[in-house]
Order: sequence, then C-alpha cells, then structure tokens
Amino acid sequence: MRILIQRVTRASVAIGGETVSEIGPGMLIFVGVEESDTEEDGAWLAGKAARLRIFDDENGVMNLDIRSVGGEALVVSQFTLHASTKKGNRPSYIRAAPEPVSRPLYERFVEQLETELGHKVFTGRFGADMAVELVNDGPVTIWIDSKQKE
Repeated sequence: MRILIQRVTRASVAIGGETVSEIGPGMLIFVGVEESDTEEDGAWLAGKAARLRIFDDENGVMNLDIRSVGGEALVVSQFTLHASTKKGNRPSYIRAAPEPVSRPLYERFVEQLETELGHKVFTGRFGADMAVELVNDGPVTIWIDSKQKE
C-alpha cells in the first residue's frame, strides 16, 4: 500500500462539478492499494500519517503532527500510485489491486486513520472520476510505501 501525503492549507474533491468533500489546513492523502496489501499495511500507514511531524512549530520547524495543530484530513483513492513506467511510455497499472480487493482496504485505512486522529476523515468517492483541488503548503509532499517501511 502506498500513500502520498500533501500538507495543504485547503483541499477539495468534486465529482461532476459538485463538491463532495473539502478541508482547511491539514493533509490530503492519496491511497494506492496493490494485490498483496493487507489491513496491517493500512494500519501501519494510518499510524505513520497521524504521527508524521510535517507541521511547523512556533519556531517554523516541522516538528508537529496533524493532531497537534488540529488539522483535517482528506483521503482519496488513487490506483495510479502503483503505475509502472518500466516499459514504454504508457504506464501499466497491473500492480494496482482490483476493486474487490482495494475498496475494503481503502475503507479500512480511512477507519484506522479516524481512530488515530480521533475525528472524522473526509474522503473522495472510491472509483469515481474526481477533480481534486489543493493548495500545497510549503510545498510539503511525502511518499510512504508500507512494503519499504521508509
């Protein structure tokens, strides 16, 4: 399982021109699931995201986690995080898990993140064609893969 975290001042998801979720300062988290992923991968990533110290303290040093700053979280499914560009110029998504595998793991990740944060996590709509808008703060963008644990 992979996540891509962006520290944002605001972010939103629209489907068909209608805004379905929006947050203020916090994290926009894209989630990609592959066939071999388990709930343990999601739990590890949810804990890592909740404890990630990417928010500035009073000295302007990234020393605080999302809970410390009262930030919000928006989670969006994104199978393209498992794109392979090894051959040719058209990405292959063969490593991305099919919907019967990925949807429950994505939903469980959201639940685990809510538990870690102690409040509601906003989401896009799984499998939908979404328009995601964000203002990346910093910019800060962090890639985490549960298989590499780094």
